[in-house]
Amino acid sequence: MTIRMSVLASGSTGNAFYIESGDEKILVDAGLSGKRIESLLQQVNIDPSDLSRILVTHEHSDHIKGLGIMARRYNLPVYANEKTWHAMEGHIGKLSLDQKFHFNMEETKTFGKLDIESFAVSHDAADPMFFTFHQDGKKVALVTDLGYVSERIKKTVEDADAYIFESNHDVSMLRMGRYPWNVKRRILGDSGHVSNEDCALALTDILTDRTQRIYLAHLSLDNNMKDLARMSVRNILEERGFHIGSHLELHDTDPKQATPIYEV
Repeated sequence: MTIRMSVLASGSTGNAFYIESGDEKILVDAGLSGKRIESLLQQVNIDPSDLSRILVTHEHSDHIKGLGIMARRYNLPVYANEKTWHAMEGHIGKLSLDQKFHFNMEETKTFGKLDIESFAVSHDAADPMFFTFHQDGKKVALVTDLGYVSERIKKTVEDADAYIFESNHDVSMLRMGRYPWNVKRRILGDSGHVSNEDCALALTDILTDRTQRIYLAHLSLDNNMKDLARMSVRNILEERGFHIGSHLELHDTDPKQATPIYEV
């Protein structure tokens, strides 16, 4: 059995990820309208009515905008940690008690044959966490919305077959851009977002011969470009001896277009 995955949407305007293992069809975050999420799932031939559950990383609107709609429409159980539940309940509408589940920080839950491990990240949310997915020796790591990549995070996500990894901004574009200084300072800070350069440097510490694919995620519409992110990350990786080619592939993500299903 394989892990199948798609980055349905990623960026500052909305994020949603799809992970499949056997009968388990999991939506991670729902940061777009319900209608848009349904359309993105259909792009990769997934019937939204086949979804098993929704996992939530944190309460920012670009991760929960369509959460309540999707959960109610398809009667899906929703998993988040306690602080995230408290922070988002006023923004997602009413869910029945039998749809609300806790997924604690630093916990591993098993659904079918898929083991999902949660880990803490530094970001300006109530209690943000992301996930690694494990099955039959395969590993996928979802790592975005990071202020910085700590040694603990590196240890948790190292040696994965595939990464969805934040490459949010180019530092020069951000510094020269239109954002007010307090917003720039937030993005550049330890609870903000990871730059192209810091993404690449973190990857050099965690990639192994096992890694086959990297998706560059959560790109800023104002302070980054796909070509720039890819070039910046590629250059640093190749300077450190990692060859981007047939074995290790670097892929874009998009806020409006789902990536094709990839089987790990």
